[in-house]
Amino acid sequence: MNSFELNKIALALLLTVLVIFGISDLSKVIFKEEALTSNAYPIMVETTSETAAPVEVVEGPSLPDLLAVASVDKGANVFKKCKACHTTDNGGKNLVGPNLWDIVGYAKGARDGFAFSSALTAVGGEWTYEDLDAFLKKPSKFVPKTKMSFAGLKKTSDRANVILYLRALSDTPVDLPAITVPPAEEAPEETEDILEDALPSEVLEEAPQE
Repeated sequence: MNSFELNKIALALLLTVLVIFGISDLSKVIFKEEALTSNAYPIMVETTSETAAPVEVVEGPSLPDLLAVASVDKGANVFKKCKACHTTDNGGKNLVGPNLWDIVGYAKGARDGFAFSSALTAVGGEWTYEDLDAFLKKPSKFVPKTKMSFAGLKKTSDRANVILYLRALSDTPVDLPAITVPPAEEAPEETEDILEDALPSEVLEEAPQE
């Protein structure tokens, strides 16, 4: 191969390189690149607004309000499921559980002749209406490691009726807590509706008179 042919090959390679670079620069002129101001494909992102309106929590009647319209008779009926373990008469003997005469206001874990669990005696204090309500709702939560196997009473009306029944088991019943709803003539309609929904009409009719 002579020098003339080598020159032709070198020239051809040079022209090829120039053409490639020329096309690259030309594409930049024809297709101008612009910076994106937003995503090409919108992305939905959930955000939580700090100024969002708070969720209104609707609470039921308070324990004092429920006790004010509870029924001793209905409480005695609900208490039938407890009679296998508890007596209620004055001076009655202890069974699997302690005698419950005059239990409202009595010291926790202090019934004569009954061996309470250390978990209950450690709680201390007296059996208030609020404590009885919490204990009857779920004994194992109010007194962890309690010996009492009863699961509890889920219905607020059942607990209020039983507590009122237990209150009646005394020569000097403890005063009921003050109700939180306004007097009947001033009570808002929505409060009256809540009480009527919480307890059957029969209970409202049989509300004890203080």
